[in-house]
Amino acid sequence: MTELTALALNCTLKPSPESSSSELMATQFLDALADHEVTGALVRVVDHDVKPGVESDMGDGDAWPEIRDQVLSTDILVLVTPTWMGHASSVAHRVLERLDAELSEQREDGNPILYGKVAVVGVVGNEDGAHKITADLYQGLNDVGYTIPAQGGTYWNGEAMHTTDYLDLDETPEATASALRAAAANAAHLARALGDAPYPA
Repeated sequence: MTELTALALNCTLKPSPESSSSELMATQFLDALADHEVTGALVRVVDHDVKPGVESDMGDGDAWPEIRDQVLSTDILVLVTPTWMGHASSVAHRVLERLDAELSEQREDGNPILYGKVAVVGVVGNEDGAHKITADLYQGLNDVGYTIPAQGGTYWNGEAMHTTDYLDLDETPEATASALRAAAANAAHLARALGDAPYPA
C-alpha cells in the first residue's frame, strides 16, 4: 500500500495553548487517516503570522511560506474550522486567500500545482452554518486544484444559542464520527488512485 501524508490546518481563532474544538476534530481526522497508512501533521494557523494577501509570500515576517511548503509536500489537506456568525472563521478564509496564489503555479505537465492532491473539511460550532461553510470551503479548495472525495467532510453543530462545545462532549456523536471515518477512508483511497492515474496533462 502506498504511504501517504496529510496536513491538518486548524483554523481556530484561539492561539495555543487554549483548548480548541477544531483541534480535536483535526486530530480525529489524522487518527482516522492513520488507519489507512497516512502519516500526518497538525498546524494551528493562528499561532503563525500569516499575512493577508493572495501571494505565496507576502514579504518580511510572513509565516505562510513555511506552511505552504508543508501544504505542497503532502497528499491530503485537512481543513477544520469553527463556526462564527454562521460562517467559517477568518483564519479559514485567510488560508483560502493564500492558497489562491497556487492558481498561477504549474507542474511540469502544465496542470496547476495542486492537481492530484485531495482535501477534506471539518466544521464545528454551537450554531447553524455547517452545510454552507462546507460548501464554501469545497468550492474554494476545488478552485485551486484540490479534489474532494465522496462525502469528504464531517461536522458537529451544538444546540443553538447554548455554550456546549465539541470538546465538551463526553464522546463524539456516532453520526459525526462515522462521517469523519468515511471522509478519511475516501480521501486515502482517492489520493492513491490519483497517484496511480494522474489527471491528463
